[in-house]
Amino acid sequence: MASAFAGGVPATPRPVLANAGRYRLWSPADHEDRATVSIDDTATAPPIAARARRAGGGGEPIADWAVSHHLVPYAVGLDVMERRAAAIAAGTAPELVWLLQHPALYTAGTSAKATDLVQPDRFPVHVAGRGGQYTYHGPGQRVVYVMLDVGRRYGDVRAFVGALEAWIIAALADLGVAGGIRPGRVGVWVERPDKGRLADGSGPVEDKIAAIGIRVRRWVSFHGLSLNVAPDLEHFAGIVPCGITEHGVTSLADLGRQVTMGQADAALRRAFEATLGPTRDTAAP
Repeated sequence: MASAFAGGVPATPRPVLANAGRYRLWSPADHEDRATVSIDDTATAPPIAARARRAGGGGEPIADWAVSHHLVPYAVGLDVMERRAAAIAAGTAPELVWLLQHPALYTAGTSAKATDLVQPDRFPVHVAGRGGQYTYHGPGQRVVYVMLDVGRRYGDVRAFVGALEAWIIAALADLGVAGGIRPGRVGVWVERPDKGRLADGSGPVEDKIAAIGIRVRRWVSFHGLSLNVAPDLEHFAGIVPCGITEHGVTSLADLGRQVTMGQADAALRRAFEATLGPTRDTAAP
């Protein structure tokens, strides 16, 4: 049965199916999104199958929502995503939002630079295939893999990335944290006035609390986002997170928010349904 979470997130219009008839990847000016997204398709419009899924209607898409309660090996997660995304593109499986945690590891996105892997022997390093650079995954961090039909929902990758950002920001607001996006910096950020001001005096120090990195194949997304609930932040020292040296990372716990993983999950679900659409419970892969 579809969930109907209520409260915690202001009601906002959802952009689902709002861009019918408009298909777009990027122009050369869209370099910021290229750091976030790896796209396998070279066409400027969703393929015939994606357009058919859109034209087929059937009402607002309902995404399966699954939570794994054990640490999932990275290779297992990647295999599940690959197979599910292919099935969604083929029209043989519903969309899936999968919440999990990984053992401590680093992943390298398509824009990763070797010099940003500061401690290559600290944790296993996996080539991810998603957009972005190096990031850390580990216990205490909520990883959310989003296997969604971008062609049917949006027909526009930039609009999809914007929806993911709005989702995280709404979830953080539900948890009492003001997050935001910044030009030229991928992910979601929070101000840290307790750490003083930037060296140039232009504003307070800012730390990243959530990362975004997706891949799109046949207009279906996989990979997704990570939210730092209460990970060991010292583990990020082995990389330059997302290639950004002048800013740090934080977590809900670091900000003084004593939030359980279950509470974070509930906020993420409320915010997803407010910004991207309804969900229904399903067993974890």
